[in-house]
Amino acid sequence: MLTQFSNIRSLTFALFAILSLTTAQAYAQELQGKVVDKQNTGQPIIGANVVWLGTEKGTATDATGSFTLSKADAISPKVVVTYIGYTPDTVDVAGKNQVTITLRQATGLQEVVIEGQVERHSALTSSQTEIITSRDLEKSACCNLAESFETNASVEVSTTDAVSGAKQIQMLGLDGSYTLLTTDNVPALRGLATPYRLNYLSGTFIESIDIIKGMGSVLNGYESISGQVNVTLRDPAKAERLYFNVYGNSLARYDANLNLATNLGNKWSTLLMLHTNQLHNRVDRNNDGFMDLSLGSQYNVYNKWKYEHGAWVSEFGVNALQESKVGGQMDYKEDVAQTEQPYYGTESEVERLSGFNKSSYTFPGKPYQSLGLITSATHHKFDSQYGLRTYNGEQNSANARLIFQSIIGDTRHTYKAGLSYTFEDYTEALSDSAFSRTEHIPGLFGEYIYNNAENLTVVAGARLDQHNLYGAVFTPRFNLKYDFSPNTIVRVAAGTGFRVANPVAENTAALVSSRRFVTQVNLKPEEAWNIGGSFTHYFELAGRSGAFVTDFYRTSFTNQVVADMYSQPGAVLFYNLDGKSYSNSFQAELQYELLRGLDAKAAYKYYDVKTSYKGDLLQKPMIPEHRFFVNLGFATPFDKWRADLTTQYFGLMPLAPVAQQEQPVHTSKRFATVNTQVTRAFKQWEVYLGAENLLNYRQPEPILGADDPFGNNFDASMVWGPITGRVVYAGLRFRID
Repeated sequence: MLTQFSNIRSLTFALFAILSLTTAQAYAQELQGKVVDKQNTGQPIIGANVVWLGTEKGTATDATGSFTLSKADAISPKVVVTYIGYTPDTVDVAGKNQVTITLRQATGLQEVVIEGQVERHSALTSSQTEIITSRDLEKSACCNLAESFETNASVEVSTTDAVSGAKQIQMLGLDGSYTLLTTDNVPALRGLATPYRLNYLSGTFIESIDIIKGMGSVLNGYESISGQVNVTLRDPAKAERLYFNVYGNSLARYDANLNLATNLGNKWSTLLMLHTNQLHNRVDRNNDGFMDLSLGSQYNVYNKWKYEHGAWVSEFGVNALQESKVGGQMDYKEDVAQTEQPYYGTESEVERLSGFNKSSYTFPGKPYQSLGLITSATHHKFDSQYGLRTYNGEQNSANARLIFQSIIGDTRHTYKAGLSYTFEDYTEALSDSAFSRTEHIPGLFGEYIYNNAENLTVVAGARLDQHNLYGAVFTPRFNLKYDFSPNTIVRVAAGTGFRVANPVAENTAALVSSRRFVTQVNLKPEEAWNIGGSFTHYFELAGRSGAFVTDFYRTSFTNQVVADMYSQPGAVLFYNLDGKSYSNSFQAELQYELLRGLDAKAAYKYYDVKTSYKGDLLQKPMIPEHRFFVNLGFATPFDKWRADLTTQYFGLMPLAPVAQQEQPVHTSKRFATVNTQVTRAFKQWEVYLGAENLLNYRQPEPILGADDPFGNNFDASMVWGPITGRVVYAGLRFRID
């Protein structure tokens, strides 16, 4: 019996040893931990994001503040831990299987973006968000915001006409006026600034750009219809002490930029950003008698300040800009009145002054609870001339938002609520017609966020505004994110948008033609529903990471100010929508690290954009139905050498009839463009060389009736392709951290 008992005991001990060894091996393949509040020791933080450094591989803490990560997903023995209201931390976990991580309460609300090596689609946000980083911005000429989207497939930038040099963005197949543009989440560069607004932000001012498709947060107002582009400007507390950039190209354009940052004690920091661009060389490569690019000069100054002390954080800044532009025929004389010379010309003078303040207070012992006040004001004035037509305007705007944020029970349930007030004063004069309006819009809003810290995030918000001209405006919005796994994410978004159109400012391209402007009285504000969603899957193949993203969005207008160039040749008609107007947008994108240091990104986009023009449902002009995009980026270790190549293919685009000629709808040609850049980095210097439109493709006859610009058939607004041909550029950057 004793012998039998001894055998059983030995067998049990052996099994226990084997089980312990197996468990230890499995345990060694995982990192387990807990995230707690440093000030309130032992209090778990629910829903904190814990991600392996340099990857998108991560998780969120559960109801006890605990998490588990697979060590097989790590490319570095460090994890990044973030949670709203706390200072982010990067923790070295080398050789550890279990850790307790403490986060310190931040001195104010923080916005954190985690970037993978390849992925630029955030895995953490409830809305579909694509991130353009500061490194992405340096892959192209990127002298201003218009050139910041060249390596991105979601946003297109197009030239509006062949004379004035104005550009606009497009998202989901809709004009840029339907995209809310913000700087540091403060609405900016809107209204009468629309024609040239992409020129008003230098690329060296920008830290990153968030592209949000579909309906964004109600906190930023009711205007977003197709999405939001939020430009995060450089932070005074984190920016390089000195950053200098100079750029020049084969058209004799040059840009110069200088950023200076310093800390003034422990509480204050400031950043001064200076920018100028100059082009005074007249170029006519297609020999049509018109300058291929408008001449001009810009002087731009931006000064930001930041104050941090205890629970208080405040940022404020001021921006001043002066810009002059001249376009038209090669022999046009800008110092001679248009009526006194036979040459056609365009001129524009802009003066702009804006300022903002963002202040927040975080309640002691409650990092999830804060009160914030955001204010901004803008003065924008311009005088412009398009041939014999003049267009002048002035806009004075002010906006204030008071936002309170807290939780309901625990941090799985959070909410934001607040009040807002917007003031807009517009004055415009087109030739002998003058018009103006003043808007007063008080509003209130609320947003509820549910995050179960595992796989579900729900954001439901609504706002109610009282417009002095158009009455009550109710704006509901909803976003849902569900994680089938840490690598597979589905998002759904729905909501409404509302905006008051500025028909002339948003269609200045038509001013560079002989078309007459005919406007219906009592134009109504524009309203639309946007419904859609996306599917994102992160994967590994042959030991290298990649991502597949596809999305579909449908925007349906219940009312729209239609700019009709179809119905009456020789005129552009503005009237309220009578019928249907919609945009169906589909995009599929694949990102993959082909070789170590070589990243590839390919995308296909399909647009179905139609509007009713006097009862006929027609495809909207200047929107390609099919578009392809390929980007290759290569970098050696430590980024000593970087190279980038971007190819875009554009399908056919419908074009409106030529000015005074009755004819069926015709189309553009198919074409492709190639941009490339090579950068060599030294310790503090970087030298770069690049080319835009490397294949030298140019739209044939971009200006119709160029030989008689004051005649009835003149039209420079049907621009669908490049005008200038190949442009070679070079530059250098110098920084002191």
